[in-house]
Amino acid sequence: MNKTPFVTKEQLDEIMKTYPTPFHLYDEKGIRENVKALREAFSWNEGYKEYFAVKACPNPFLIDILREYDCGCDCSSYTELMLSDAIGVKGQDIMFSSNDTPAEDYVLAEKLGAIINLDDFTHIDFLEKTIGYIPETISCRYNPGGLFKISNDIMDNPGDAKYGMTTEQLFEAFKILKSKGAKEFGIHAFLASNTVTNDYYPMLAKVLFEQAVKLQKETGVHIKFINLSGGIGIPYTPDQEPNDIRVIGEGVRRVYEEVLVPAGMGDVAIYTELGRFMMGPYGCLVTTAIHEKHTHKEYIGVDACAVDLMRPAMYGAYHHITVMGKEDAPHDHKYDVTGSLCENNDKFAIDRMLPEIEKGDYLVIHDTGAHGFAMGYSYNGKLKHAELLLKEDGSVQMIRRAERPADYFATFDCFDIGKKLIKIKKDLPSQEIYGNIFLFGS
Repeated sequence: MNKTPFVTKEQLDEIMKTYPTPFHLYDEKGIRENVKALREAFSWNEGYKEYFAVKACPNPFLIDILREYDCGCDCSSYTELMLSDAIGVKGQDIMFSSNDTPAEDYVLAEKLGAIINLDDFTHIDFLEKTIGYIPETISCRYNPGGLFKISNDIMDNPGDAKYGMTTEQLFEAFKILKSKGAKEFGIHAFLASNTVTNDYYPMLAKVLFEQAVKLQKETGVHIKFINLSGGIGIPYTPDQEPNDIRVIGEGVRRVYEEVLVPAGMGDVAIYTELGRFMMGPYGCLVTTAIHEKHTHKEYIGVDACAVDLMRPAMYGAYHHITVMGKEDAPHDHKYDVTGSLCENNDKFAIDRMLPEIEKGDYLVIHDTGAHGFAMGYSYNGKLKHAELLLKEDGSVQMIRRAERPADYFATFDCFDIGKKLIKIKKDLPSQEIYGNIFLFGS
């Protein structure tokens, strides 16, 4: 099985007349087709809603595409709440799922009317003291502990995760929240990450549905929604079969009919908080080979680095690489593909068999649409690069400009160095990048 980029070399040749590498590129057509399939898969549930995990790809242009299909925002921080508010997402179209939550985050979530999803039992008292009351609609995050298995396969280890309440805490939390005025309740859980199996969501649903029946019976609360959160993964390697969201949706429907409907809970809404599944395959990092090195190993140096894609350095994660224009060439050269950070883990691939790469070749690094640009940082003074959208009509739109040195130095504006940088800016020639974007600002 092969992984084919959603962009051609000819399109990249044209794009690079305006936008030099490296850059993140997103596929509007793929994003739209995927969110349509998701909505169809859960159309059997009248209250279904997807809350896109903003952390995965916090770009308002891309979130606006999802909003056309009635998606909300899953936020986990003050800034993500601000972003959602700025693009017009308000009220219960925001799910605020955070942990170790600062008071000011809860204040803003309450101000925006977001649904607050409590991660910890002690946050009941903290929330009440912070905003002065308990909202009528509230959710709690559940962690049953132990290992989460499908058949004999261990999918993840919830018992080792910092998130969520124990079973005992969840029951006690619902009783306390009800006594403090909460009227509509939700349950949330995330028990495994990046699962490439159609069985994960139905298995998770069964756990939550059965818990919901017990909770409603024993505490007398009204459970309004069950949030299956994220965890549906994508096939990073060519040998993996992608999840079939329609099969997943049907699997959840069967469990819903088996567990909730007989308990008189056929009105419970199903929510999801997908990030990787929504955007991952529909983004790529485009970079150019600029150096080759022949020492104890064969190295190809590219103009991107771990600042642009942290997952391989941080997790040893695999991201497929296509050498554009050489898709059909034999993969008979073994390379480490590296960036320029002063860290030996700044590698996009290690001992990867690829076609022979020459300086100037374009490399497309697949599946960076989620947790790609979003996880960027500024080590070595490196600047994050632009984000571009390949639109359905074939045109390209810049949806986030590349960072400039002025952005990096902006937080020094209270020191003398700020004055020196202003002088440097005046002394430098006006080198244009991306039209009217200059080295130290336009």
